[in-house]
Amino acid sequence: MTTVLSGPIGRNLGLVVALALLCVIGIVTAGDRFGSIENLTTILRLASVIGVVSVGMTFVIIGGGIDLSVGAIVALSSVWATTLATQKLATDFHWIVMVFTAILVGAGCGLVNGILIAYGRITAFIATLAMLAAARGLAEIISQKKTQIVRERGFVDFFGGDVAGIPVLVIIFALVAVTGWIVLNRTTFGRRTIAVGGNAEAARLAGMKVKRHTALLYVLLGVACGIAAVMLMARTTAGTSTHGSLYELDAIAAVVIGGTLLSGGRGTIVGTVFGVLIFTTLTNVFTLNNLDTSTQAVAKGAIIVVAVLIQRRFATRERT
Repeated sequence: MTTVLSGPIGRNLGLVVALALLCVIGIVTAGDRFGSIENLTTILRLASVIGVVSVGMTFVIIGGGIDLSVGAIVALSSVWATTLATQKLATDFHWIVMVFTAILVGAGCGLVNGILIAYGRITAFIATLAMLAAARGLAEIISQKKTQIVRERGFVDFFGGDVAGIPVLVIIFALVAVTGWIVLNRTTFGRRTIAVGGNAEAARLAGMKVKRHTALLYVLLGVACGIAAVMLMARTTAGTSTHGSLYELDAIAAVVIGGTLLSGGRGTIVGTVFGVLIFTTLTNVFTLNNLDTSTQAVAKGAIIVVAVLIQRRFATRERT
């Protein structure tokens, strides 16, 4: 029993308890404003965009990497997909052009990151920090620091709609999370990701193409950023260089809270989903109780520190 509780099941159970406690606090402090269907739908919508980015970030961190540029990539993808030229193409053909544009831009940025890190041997922190600055700057240049309105009503109506009462954005998040779980736990790609993150040299000696796999992990995260950009464009009906602000911190925090080791080699998609829901619910509770953003930031920082300390404790137990 002790072994089970100290493993993934126990960690996920702890996340469930933490989320339940936050919900209780929300109901006690905000009453029906928190417990209403409208508010719960709002929480899920807000969690969806950063949730998609966090699923991609989970793969990169399990693989022993890190990416500080996800917010800037989301911004660049949203700006590129909402330029007059792109929207004219969407009008002439179909709004799906905007979706493919955002995803391709995200994948392209991820590929650049992956090549610099895997083949250029630049530290992930430095390479993605450079991409953060470059992508955000390019987004500002393309948009001229102006908000670009989404004029394709078909695009907004589709992604802003719902199916059987469930918002399309939430469905997309669910599909991405399920796909991520399957890839991580039921495919060779997932097993190789864990192996590369656990010991890259051992993985190389075992015949794995570590560099190529590392580059693919960043491409996968770039695709996730492109999807998130599409969702954000639909939610705000705009593309702007300010989109995705601090997404890198929120995504990394959600992944760490979910039990993924920052050193790589271990992590779960289920834990990441709970991590996203915990942070989004926490923000919602603070907002409903009129607490300022500074207090929210302090609380999030404290939670991250506690999560890392707990990770170290589990890692020490597993080594002994």
